[in-house]
Amino acid sequence: MTLSLTTDELLTTTRAVRKRLDFEKPVPRDLIRECLELALQAPNGSNMQQWRWVVVDDRNTIEKLAGLYNEAILDYSKEYASGAMGAKARQNPGFDRMNESVMHLARNLHRSPVLVVPCVTGRLETEGVFGQASLWGSVIPAIWSFMLALRSRGLGSAWTTVHLHREQEAAAVLDIPYAHYTQAGLFPVAYTLGTEFRRAPRRPAADVTHWNRW
Repeated sequence: MTLSLTTDELLTTTRAVRKRLDFEKPVPRDLIRECLELALQAPNGSNMQQWRWVVVDDRNTIEKLAGLYNEAILDYSKEYASGAMGAKARQNPGFDRMNESVMHLARNLHRSPVLVVPCVTGRLETEGVFGQASLWGSVIPAIWSFMLALRSRGLGSAWTTVHLHREQEAAAVLDIPYAHYTQAGLFPVAYTLGTEFRRAPRRPAADVTHWNRW
């Protein structure tokens, strides 16, 4: 099923979905393949297509990744809570709702029908700003296209990165050659509970746009 969304509606209502993921409904492999075929049309550096996509629908492997995710989120939560970034985030009126959404996903990640781990060639720790920007710029457009394709078909996901605190362990679980590929995130994929999503609150473009000079 493809939703009847205009381009503007698709771009403004594709959200990070956590609490509204349907963990009970299976997601067919053919649908994931279809979304990936669309995603791989995204622009990438020199058209080198230096991406790899690990799609996980094996229950045992999903549970192992969810375990690493929860270990990482517990450690990160302690660090975050005591730091300046955490203090600033708590001033956001929507912080409690966002935090509950994040923890809901953590509690239920093991129930995800599918997890997707996009990877890009190379280890970014060894790269300068140019190298990092080039490599991230060669996979992020495709990831966002993947999320748009999911949304247009009644599915959703959330871009999570906390498992990267356990990236090497995750690489071992998935047989990813850690020395040669960097994981860009971990994406639960599921049908959404309902397909109506709204625009998010954002600052006006005029508040964050500079013309010709900062």
